[in-house]
Amino acid sequence: MKKHVFIIGSRGLPAKYGGFETFVEELVKHQSNKNIKYHVACQSENSDKGRPGEHFDYLGADCFVIKVPNIGPARVIAYDMLAINIALKFCKEEQIEEPIFYILGNTIGGFIGHFVKKIHKINGKVFVNPDGLEWKRTKWPMPVRSYLKYAEKKMVKKSDLIISDNSGIKDYLTAEYGKINSEIIAYGTEKISSDLTESKTLVKYKVSDYYLIVGRFVPENNYETLIKAFMESATERDLVIITNHEGNAYFEELRKKTQFDKDLRIKFVGTVYDQNELRYIREQAFAYLHGHEVGGTNPGLLEAMWSTQVNVVLGVNFNRMTAGDSVIYFDKENLLTVLTSVEVLSEDERFVLQKKAKKIINEKYTWEHVCNQYEELFLPNEN
Repeated sequence: MKKHVFIIGSRGLPAKYGGFETFVEELVKHQSNKNIKYHVACQSENSDKGRPGEHFDYLGADCFVIKVPNIGPARVIAYDMLAINIALKFCKEEQIEEPIFYILGNTIGGFIGHFVKKIHKINGKVFVNPDGLEWKRTKWPMPVRSYLKYAEKKMVKKSDLIISDNSGIKDYLTAEYGKINSEIIAYGTEKISSDLTESKTLVKYKVSDYYLIVGRFVPENNYETLIKAFMESATERDLVIITNHEGNAYFEELRKKTQFDKDLRIKFVGTVYDQNELRYIREQAFAYLHGHEVGGTNPGLLEAMWSTQVNVVLGVNFNRMTAGDSVIYFDKENLLTVLTSVEVLSEDERFVLQKKAKKIINEKYTWEHVCNQYEELFLPNEN
């Protein structure tokens, strides 16, 4: 009998964003057990393959398209609600037994009890991936952060299984809410090298020897800490920052605090959408700086571990659980000292770090490995 898995909470397929969308795409792309049928909710504005109310096939997955009302911040909650109700109706029409509803994120958590009852009535199960402590993100105003924290609590208490992408997330949830039914399945990454011989972005900014930062332009990624320490360092290398800073109020706030515009080594180059070029930039970097403080297994850190020889990483629990001893850790007070030590690493020391990082990726973070773990979870007796 087929096991039907309804995936709720991503924007849908084909993937046009990172994070959950990439995960869902890789999950269906690497499917090996044909006794699993994936059904994926898709927002209508992110899908050019079907209109609202329609279904379409994508890499073997059944994708159903939802038009979500434009009601401001509550829109993401409405999307999850609509998706669950449509999926429940589909289960009834198709006489689907014992489905799994895999909900990505905690957004709907404040209302989850009602939907869990409906899903349990058809002998279904509710699995939840809580993502990376969304309520801590400073981009949200305090009322939204308060709701997200409440939603997290309800999701943990009401769901049948929590799937954490990092043992640090599971440790946090256990400490916060007591014993929980939980599995750890990491995020994955591609093992791909660039085939380029130059980067148009690096050529444009006249950069050849550089440290690198890649990530969303938000305070919890610690741009202030990274930039201040770099400015205090004596390195003659540049700092290339790939981020969505244009039109962001945080950019002006950061400029006032650090006066980075007076340091000619610092290059904000905007976003780089070409993944082949981004890999080349990672591969050519002297070192990658990772200041992400909120989250689980961060995709950018995995990509850096595969592509960049030396990675200098904020030593919070989530990052340590991901990278082990394959990177150089710093805390907010000692980054300048760490950067000084990175400058004098030998080629052998750099090679050893890269070898360790690639070994960890091969053992734990390939999409094939991640997707096999999910299939074993969804159909434990058939793998």
